[in-house]
Amino acid sequence: MNPGVYLHIPFCKSRCSYCDFATDVYKSSGAVDRYLKALLLEISEFGFPDKDRNNNPDTIYFGGGTPSLLDPDQLEGVLNALQKRFRFQTEVEFTLEMNPATVDLDKLRAFKDLGVNRASFGAQTFDDEALRLLARGHDRNDIFKTYDLLIKAGFENISLDLIAGLPGQTIGDWNRNLDEAIAFGSPHISLYLLEVHESTPLAEQIRSGRRPLPDEDLAAEMYTVMLERLSDSGFRHYEISNFAKPGFESRHNLKYWKCEPVHAFGVSAVGFDGRFRYTNNRDTRTYVDIIEGGTPPTAETEEVDLKSELAFLGLRLTEGLNLVEFRERSGFDLMDSKEETILDLCSKGLLVIENDRLRLTDKGMLFSNEVFEAFV
Repeated sequence: MNPGVYLHIPFCKSRCSYCDFATDVYKSSGAVDRYLKALLLEISEFGFPDKDRNNNPDTIYFGGGTPSLLDPDQLEGVLNALQKRFRFQTEVEFTLEMNPATVDLDKLRAFKDLGVNRASFGAQTFDDEALRLLARGHDRNDIFKTYDLLIKAGFENISLDLIAGLPGQTIGDWNRNLDEAIAFGSPHISLYLLEVHESTPLAEQIRSGRRPLPDEDLAAEMYTVMLERLSDSGFRHYEISNFAKPGFESRHNLKYWKCEPVHAFGVSAVGFDGRFRYTNNRDTRTYVDIIEGGTPPTAETEEVDLKSELAFLGLRLTEGLNLVEFRERSGFDLMDSKEETILDLCSKGLLVIENDRLRLTDKGMLFSNEVFEAFV
């Protein structure tokens, strides 16, 4: 199996109120240049755990942060370093995360010329008040303008991100968001239910009573509405949070759900070599200092329990878990080792077994965490 390559670009124009990722506000080109030099050094010193199998990636994914803040020549520098280290497959899915109001037409065309062929577009919501709540740094007009620029630059594979369950958001608000998203014509939509992390400004706003606590039951209803509406609009629900027109599924993200190798670079980046998962240091300054000091930036390495990971990640896919393939890869028969648990979850209407596949029901998707815990 071919691996993917993930690169983390932590810089943003501003920090969103809900964000718990490893990000830094873009303050100076000097800080970005220093970070990129460290990133290039990490790539150049990367050692392959399996030289025969893991040196031919077929996906590249720049996440963040806001990778679209990079200049084309900065992106080209990272790509040159990757090409010296890897032998990429001919047809590479090359995704760049982009936020509204961070690109112009010339920059997008330059990205396209460098091989970027998929844009992960962070709209999040089309409601200006909600965008201010999230401190997104753009408004709804910026969403439309940037999307139009993507089309003019020749991008066809565009994934649109939406967040449901915002404080004060109603079903009517959510339906209006879906109206806008469907009208865009984007062939891929990712849904994220809002998570409130303790260390974020949004958590403090909720704690102080300035914002209402998100309604989990209402968020579940929003999820159900989205399933129905996107299905009616020709989208295939292929993973719990992801919907695509045929042929536009995210090849890179499928690697995570199928426990395939991903080589990861940059602050907080998480990689997997087929046996071990490694996580880089989460602080940008520390990450840079460590690399400049000649030390690998990995902060944590753990051997993965493949049978557990294959089970709960595979169940995220709507096609379900192929029990035969599971046995071949893990060496365990899931129906033998977890029969009582599986039958109990089936009796609750959360799982179903069909044609040697174990998959979540629609109800199971709403209570997926309960299901996954049974396989950890």
